[in-house]
Amino acid sequence: MTSTDATTFEVRPSSHPRSLAERTAALADLKFGVVFTDHMARATWTDDEGWHDRRIEAYAPLSLDPAAAVLHYAQEIFEGLKAYRHADGSIWAFRPDRNAQRLARSAERLALPVLSEADFHASIQALVATDAEWVPSVPGSSLYLRPFMFASEAFLGVRPARRVDYLVIASPVGPYFTNGFQPLSIWVDAEYNRAGPGGTGAAKCGGNYAASLLPQAQAYKEGCDQVCFLDAATGTYLEELGGMNVFLVMKDGSVRTPALGTILEGVTRDSILQLCREGGRPVEESRIALTELLEGIRAGEVTEVFACGTAAVITPIGRLKGTDFDVTIGDGQAGPVTTELYETITDIQYGRREDAHGWMSRLV
Repeated sequence: MTSTDATTFEVRPSSHPRSLAERTAALADLKFGVVFTDHMARATWTDDEGWHDRRIEAYAPLSLDPAAAVLHYAQEIFEGLKAYRHADGSIWAFRPDRNAQRLARSAERLALPVLSEADFHASIQALVATDAEWVPSVPGSSLYLRPFMFASEAFLGVRPARRVDYLVIASPVGPYFTNGFQPLSIWVDAEYNRAGPGGTGAAKCGGNYAASLLPQAQAYKEGCDQVCFLDAATGTYLEELGGMNVFLVMKDGSVRTPALGTILEGVTRDSILQLCREGGRPVEESRIALTELLEGIRAGEVTEVFACGTAAVITPIGRLKGTDFDVTIGDGQAGPVTTELYETITDIQYGRREDAHGWMSRLV
């Protein structure tokens, strides 16, 4: 992890923090992304000054000019990571260097200024230290951190903005899916695409997620939990879910996942690939045709399918449905490989297992 100095973000304490009773009530009823802590990190960039005015300040509504570029041209990116409280009370982040690096790649793709890794780490460390009492300790809980950057210059014209704001907000959360580690049913959408070649699929920007909302609504109508997209070029190869990468486990124990290019390079995805390779499990990153997947499931060659991402970590997939198919994977339950990987990663995140890779970074 990059050496950082959290004091580069000046702490300006909130004049109206929640009371102990209010915070206790919020932490007793954890949902995902609906309650936020008392403070947020913030910094501003202008083309003449660069990054400046780094601070921790009270969580509050933003004031934006109606002509703010982000509202018209969607020049915006974000990240997602979690802070975990360990048994000794210390607070840690999982591979935050990867989030910092991905934010930089997203910034370059969206013509936004790159935030240094040092500033990224300092912002999350300073915020978590300021709002440490908001980090929950019940099993399966964490403090979800949302760094984001957007074009705040007031102008109408198609060019990169000359003023940009960077913020980090935090939300105490329980499991992303209310049923926890239970199999999902997936609608495979053949009509809409999340991203295309040369587009922004590999960047973590709001537009990619906006494009997933209509097909996600269709998935709900079809009785499914999530949507999976196919490639825009041919409409035949798996890409990813609306916000998660996808993996297959084969009968011979090998693991397959769609190759990078038009999909997001997930931090959890990378961790799974590394754990599999180190454990002697063959790994293949390649194009996976939907027809090949369906044939493999029916023939018993594909024994498990799961999705992964920061919010849910790893989630088993028990069913795939499309306009002309509806198949159950195995017995429809979480398989042994999916379960082992989930337990390994979450044990590392919560300090229950040795962190042999140096993935955890202490924040407080």
